Amino acid sequence: MLIGYYLSLLAAGSIVGFFSGLLGIGGGILMFPLLLYVPPLLGFDPISVKNITGLTMIQGFFSSLSAMLFYHRHSLVNKPLVLTLGLSLFLSSLTGSFVSKMVPDKPLLFIFAGLALTAALMMIIPRSYAKDDLTEDKVSFHKPTAVVIGATIGLLLGMVGQGGAFIIIPILLYVLKIPLRVALGSTLAIGLFSSSAGLIGKIATGQVPFQMAAALLIGAIPSARLGGVVGKKTKSQYLKWILAAIIVATAIKIWADIL
Repeated sequence: MLIGYYLSLLAAGSIVGFFSGLLGIGGGILMFPLLLYVPPLLGFDPISVKNITGLTMIQGFFSSLSAMLFYHRHSLVNKPLVLTLGLSLFLSSLTGSFVSKMVPDKPLLFIFAGLALTAALMMIIPRSYAKDDLTEDKVSFHKPTAVVIGATIGLLLGMVGQGGAFIIIPILLYVLKIPLRVALGSTLAIGLFSSSAGLIGKIATGQVPFQMAAALLIGAIPSARLGGVVGKKTKSQYLKWILAAIIVATAIKIWADIL
């Protein structure tokens, strides 16, 4: 029974890790519902929301790191964007992770659902794909807007244990007008800031079950690299709609359960 439990965590890590590399996401938007709904369906004890937020943080950090190294080699990580948005996210996400210890599970679910709904609505907005294959050296953005965005959403992301790629990518695409492949690669690096800040808070407040986390990471790290290879060969419009479908489906599921 115990072996089956940890094998299910390894499988979850592998699945989410692949999509992390494919779509430039830390994987929290997938990992959160997987850990929330799947264990009870398989006959295992449910995992508390606070432990889930800790597990998504540690999985998101290492999956992002693995996939980001691949994108960086292909000039798809914009360093000024990463530093500007990443540093503001780090500080506010760190604050949010400590605050989350005092917040009940239900409000945390509402915050996560609200972020997912916002991201879902943005991702269905039509956009041009003409510049999506540009490399990072041809990208510019408005820095004050990036700082405000980081400070605003970082607090919420830290509270719900998310690196935040599912909301950061739509913001990069539709607000800062970043080409899709650079948005994916840069988001992985940005996610390292927010997820590391949140992870510090989660570990410090005892919200990370390390044996469960180890099983997730054994599956997630190599599969994230594989996802990056596949994503590089996939047309940008397909990546955008796969990401949109995942975000929309997750938002619908979480809101249906809450309501």
